[in-house]
Amino acid sequence: MNQRQEIITVDEEILGGTPVFQGTRVAIKTLFDYLEYSSLEDFLEGYPTATREEAEAIIELAADLLYEVSIQ
Repeated sequence: MNQRQEIITVDEEILGGTPVFQGTRVAIKTLFDYLEYSSLEDFLEGYPTATREEAEAIIELAADLLYEVSIQ
């Protein structure tokens, strides 16, 4: 199982298939919305079911994906 599968769930039964933190109903997009206008600390305070480790891993995953796209 890769890192993305361990921290992100996509299931039509959960928020209509929106990617969420594994085991929660917290959309991944919500993390990036917070980072755009606020901070990781505020996100974690508002969504305690998402852990710092998961949030940091998702940020790193997004950065890796953007890097891969930029070098193609």
